[in-house]
Amino acid sequence: MSPILMLAEAFVDAEYQEALDWLFSRIDYERRPSGSYTAATFKLERMAALLDELGRPHERIPVVHIAGTKGKGSTAAMTAGILQAAGYQTGLFTSPHLYRFEERMTVNGRTPSRGDVVRLVDEISEASARIEQRGPDFSPTFFELTTAMAWRFFESQHVDLAVLEVGLGGRLDATNLCRPLATIITSISRDHMHLLGESRASIAAEKAGIIKPSVPVLSGVTDREAREPIARRAKEQSAPLYEIGTEIVVSETTARGGRDNLRPAKWSMSVETPWGRHESLQAPLPGEHQVSNAALAASVADLLEREGYEGASAAVRKGLAEVQWPLRIEVVGERPLTILDAAHNNASIEALIETLRPVTTGKRILVFGTSQDKDAAEMLRLLQPAFDETILTQYEGNARALPCGELAGLAAAAGLRNCCCEPSVANALDRAHSLAEPGDLICVTGSFFLAAEVRRLILDGGGVSDGHYDVSSRPVALT
Repeated sequence: MSPILMLAEAFVDAEYQEALDWLFSRIDYERRPSGSYTAATFKLERMAALLDELGRPHERIPVVHIAGTKGKGSTAAMTAGILQAAGYQTGLFTSPHLYRFEERMTVNGRTPSRGDVVRLVDEISEASARIEQRGPDFSPTFFELTTAMAWRFFESQHVDLAVLEVGLGGRLDATNLCRPLATIITSISRDHMHLLGESRASIAAEKAGIIKPSVPVLSGVTDREAREPIARRAKEQSAPLYEIGTEIVVSETTARGGRDNLRPAKWSMSVETPWGRHESLQAPLPGEHQVSNAALAASVADLLEREGYEGASAAVRKGLAEVQWPLRIEVVGERPLTILDAAHNNASIEALIETLRPVTTGKRILVFGTSQDKDAAEMLRLLQPAFDETILTQYEGNARALPCGELAGLAAAAGLRNCCCEPSVANALDRAHSLAEPGDLICVTGSFFLAAEVRRLILDGGGVSDGHYDVSSRPVALT
């Protein structure tokens, strides 16, 4: 590379880092303890003002909008994969990111370049400065700025449509100013109760806030208490409601573990929607809970076909097969079997345990860390019978992490056997590996942030005692 090109690249890198520094200096509720904010903190008026300054890009891009306690990220990835396979320029907005900030917004799997990030931040920061003149309540948060950047990136890339994952809740989420072709609610369980309410009904009501007048809504929610608020909101908005188990029928579900159940099973299914039928589909991610997510993605493809997106239905099988989505019961090592999972609430922990139950292993070793606003005691109670040894830890660089010492007290109360505490994630992973024989299982779970930190350690080759890892299945966003 010539000296001039090297200098230009260094200049872009410096500008890129400066742009990221500005973004991460903003209020970031993904990294703040839950006690530092309430539902009143989130204001759609602020987001609307920001988008007005940017020319209202959200009004020109059709979207599929997805909420849910768990499964919304997986369903978003599957939906985007199907639309991309059908030949559409497809935006995908998800959070949080795994390695790099840019992963949050992709177009056909491609992230923005560093130059794109610099230009987008320049534009967004100028718009933010203008609305901040209205008063302190109009200072956009990190997530609001990121959402606005995604809209502008998608518009600059001339997407045909975008798939948006809600950040938190639904009704007051920054993504909820979109103009959707369809909305999806994947599941309802207890999480973020300090913001969304203690009951499934109150949580469902918040997530049902994404339902728009006359816009079809697809629901994977099966809990009776949670279904009622969704149905009520759909009726109030004259929005056609299609539910798994009624209008969407899933049948012929079969686990495909392979190799004598030495890996977590992926499931196949047939899905009948009001607009078509799909035989013998395979969910691209392990676990029976992914059947519902795949069925919702297939169903919205059929719905979009009816709305004029030709080829969407025919692309379902190919699109699902090409999905890569890390930290969803992801196998990153074989001997010992090493699994990373982003489960961080009771329902997702239960799904993880059920998926691992039939897997043939020797000793089972748990590496667990979580956030202060999660029900750590109940998650540990659920995990206790499923593991022989437990290593408690805490992820780094995020004030939401539950200190290892507090975890130890909860673990003792839950009756966890052979339990120890390693505050360093790298040391916790090393300890797990030192305890494991080739036929054993190591499972890292309790938080997206913990699983992501372990994955980074494995990719970097640091903090692990040998190299029996395989992370060749990289996120689509990074290719």
